[in-house]
Amino acid sequence: MLLSVKKIKELYSVSRHTLIRWEKEGLIVPVRTPKGVRRYKKEDIEKVLGLLEEKPASKVILYARVSTKKQKEYLKNQIKRLEEYAKKNGWDYEIISEIASGVNENRRGLRKLLNKIKRGEVSKVVIEYPDRLARFGYEYLKFFMESYGVELIVINGKENEEDLNRELAQDLIAIITSFAARIYGKRGGKKHDNPE
Repeated sequence: MLLSVKKIKELYSVSRHTLIRWEKEGLIVPVRTPKGVRRYKKEDIEKVLGLLEEKPASKVILYARVSTKKQKEYLKNQIKRLEEYAKKNGWDYEIISEIASGVNENRRGLRKLLNKIKRGEVSKVVIEYPDRLARFGYEYLKFFMESYGVELIVINGKENEEDLNRELAQDLIAIITSFAARIYGKRGGKKHDNPE
């Protein structure tokens, strides 16, 4: 948004003299209209005045996940492989890892990742396999990331069949447990009419 000298004085109490001094110091660069009148970018003025928050530099996020504590060693190896990949590409990175079911929608690590993406702090997300991000809804998460300009990189195509089956079984148990808790929770909360 371009502002006139008059508008800047009105909004920020900055005089014409101060604007010209900032120009000479190289802090701002005016845009000239076809008639040669100075206009200034609102962001430039607010930056000099310290009103504009600097956006943190966007990072590469390495996201690793396993379903159970028994898989801690696998989690360490997963992180190691992701780090090797990031170092090979010369990226500055941050690791988000967690132990949680792939069907759990309220994972702390995943929420942290999505919030960072919304704040514009992420340039790339690197995962080992698609189901590390989510057992279901992977394409939705990918679309969400891409809509914020974040590239999702999967470094391996398919997971070890035995590990995949074991984790899928654990996720199915988690789903059944969750539904059972909801069903029995609803029944326990109902008041029974006692006809007399």
